[in-house]
Amino acid sequence: MRLITSAVLWISLYLALAVAPLLFALLADPPPARAFWTELSVAFGFVGLALLGLQFAVSARSNGVDAPYGHDVVLRFHRQISMVALGLVLAHPIILFVTDAAPWGLLNVFDAPWRARFGVLSVLALLAIVATSLWRLQLRLSYEVWRLSHDLLAVVIMVAALLHVELVGHYVAGTWRQVLWAVMSLGILGVLAWIRLIKPLAMRRRPWVVDEVVERADDVWSLRLRPVGHDGLRFDPGQFAWITVGRSPLRVTEHPFSMSSSAEEPDLLEFTIKAAGDFTSTVGEIQPGTRVFVDGPYGVFTPIRNEGAGFLFVAGGIGVTPIMSILRTLADLGDRRRMTLVYANQTWDDVAFADELADLEQRLELRVVHVLAEPDEDWEGEAGFVTHEILEPNLPERPDRVRCFLCGPAPMMDAVTHDLLALGLDLEQIHNEEFVFA
Repeated sequence: MRLITSAVLWISLYLALAVAPLLFALLADPPPARAFWTELSVAFGFVGLALLGLQFAVSARSNGVDAPYGHDVVLRFHRQISMVALGLVLAHPIILFVTDAAPWGLLNVFDAPWRARFGVLSVLALLAIVATSLWRLQLRLSYEVWRLSHDLLAVVIMVAALLHVELVGHYVAGTWRQVLWAVMSLGILGVLAWIRLIKPLAMRRRPWVVDEVVERADDVWSLRLRPVGHDGLRFDPGQFAWITVGRSPLRVTEHPFSMSSSAEEPDLLEFTIKAAGDFTSTVGEIQPGTRVFVDGPYGVFTPIRNEGAGFLFVAGGIGVTPIMSILRTLADLGDRRRMTLVYANQTWDDVAFADELADLEQRLELRVVHVLAEPDEDWEGEAGFVTHEILEPNLPERPDRVRCFLCGPAPMMDAVTHDLLALGLDLEQIHNEEFVFA
């Protein structure tokens, strides 16, 4: 109930802040009225600007904001609402151009006043940030290059847009409007400073060091970290953190990974990572003693907040990582609830933690079901994909009280969710973890 209340409050606050700039037009001593279409275009521009400013808060990694929804849901909203903001911002000049020929001259940035130049700059930067986010892979941008350009373009968008509004001055003139506009502007820039400067500098006081690098399967490595000068990190099993490998947390090479270690060992953090390009392809080469900075924990993919009489875990490939954290923690706690892990991989060589999973079957009331898409001829286990026929006999007793945790490729999670619903489970019993940040 508390999470539902929190969710409603955050949504209400978001909507209030999104339309807050329109209050500028309702304050005392309004400016002279203009044509309806002109006023409508300005309203679209103000709301679009507010949504862009709120993007900094949405992506600020606040556990208070993320808790009711999950960090992956918040970031999915971040991507989707960006398209809404883009539409509103583009509607602002398009309406002006369609209804009046005069504004066309403002596109000549060499002769146009600075208010128009800043407006054009903001729109062009917004188009660039959307294009590079949607087509990063097609443009062959590395994560690091995309991340740096994303941050720089975001600053350009907001600073140019704020200067555009200030120089136009039509709705921000007057003492009260200036105060409100200053508060809004400082709030946006303050959140940006918190994310990119204050928080990273605070992380410098809690560094970690690589203790060892362990190979778990083909191209799968575990980074095992120890704290330096502090008592470690308390987290819930199944959560994740952002890590920066190197001398400074201010670097843009920051990446999100699930913890695979037990939450009962706060002085040991393990991140298990599959080589898939960019930074991940170098994990196996990281040397013990390398400094690492950790920002977390985040996420609600955990049985601590979603208790059940039994558990069904479904993992695809490296999606086993947060589930390993859960299983290790439950084993350390002596949990005796019945649970099943359905673990899908291409081949047996791709199976991470094979020996430890066999050991966990002895420590827990756990059954591990391996599913191989390309098994050897002598394979006697499940083959193909995770289907209704594999899931149904492996549901723990009392399906109405089981909690299901799914982590893997999005198509697999969608298919498994569909099958579990067909087997009679409720959507609230099913928890997905998805890492698609860029």
